[in-house]
Amino acid sequence: MAGLCLKKLLDQARRKEVNHITKYFASFLVQPVKRTTASETWIKRDSQKGLLPVPTRAFCTHEDTKENLKAKQRTTSFKNTIESVGRKIPHRIIQLIDENGENQGNIHRADVIRIMDERAVKLVLLKEKADPPVYRLMSGQQILEERLRLRDKQKASAKNGPIQQKELTFSTAIEQHDLDTKIKQIQQWIDKKHHVRVTLQQKRGGDGQKNMLAFFGQILDTMPGKATYLSEPRTVKEGRSTCVLRHMSNKEIQEYKRTEKNKGDEKEKRKDSTESETLKQ
Repeated sequence: MAGLCLKKLLDQARRKEVNHITKYFASFLVQPVKRTTASETWIKRDSQKGLLPVPTRAFCTHEDTKENLKAKQRTTSFKNTIESVGRKIPHRIIQLIDENGENQGNIHRADVIRIMDERAVKLVLLKEKADPPVYRLMSGQQILEERLRLRDKQKASAKNGPIQQKELTFSTAIEQHDLDTKIKQIQQWIDKKHHVRVTLQQKRGGDGQKNMLAFFGQILDTMPGKATYLSEPRTVKEGRSTCVLRHMSNKEIQEYKRTEKNKGDEKEKRKDSTESETLKQ
């Protein structure tokens, strides 16, 4: 009987000791209430005094990741959009492109502001690292159209992915109807920004390389201001030549239009000159 009582007393003592140890370690436990960068947490001191609020900084990479993503999105949107710099031009001397795309040379910012007021246009930064920096005058409509163009370009690049290369092979003796069908297929591929490899096989007894070059030129002439050579026509082996066509870049298209406009102006001048000489006679 005495042994049983002693055993019970020892068990009770052990339980009390374990409870004290548990309470001691529990006082160091930190329980975050919410996930924030600087949240208020609660420290358990003991069973009688309750909980003590202590401001701490909870470790969490979730918020930092969201902030970094937002900053990256802001940087990307800044690079891919066109914004007016307003009247506060940070550079004293700038190179100015007018709203028609013509270079006006280096101009003081005070004169630029005066031009902006006279023409009711806005100033857009094009190349900040150039010496002097390059700016362009644009109307509100031009800025809107450029933003839409950039947006469509981003969607197209994300949708199209890597450039594909298509191939067509035919003979220089091809019938005109079949040639028109081939050219139509090439035009469709060019419109989709694909590269097109065209291979021509020369019929024996023909004009050789000269005839092949005429065929390549005939194909390219059906897409003025749209397609150009990625790889110039070359002879692979006797009786066989090839070239690669691609879609023109926006810069090349603008240059082509400018060249054609100049040609048209020169033609009109020659025509007027001829008519005036005829009247004199």
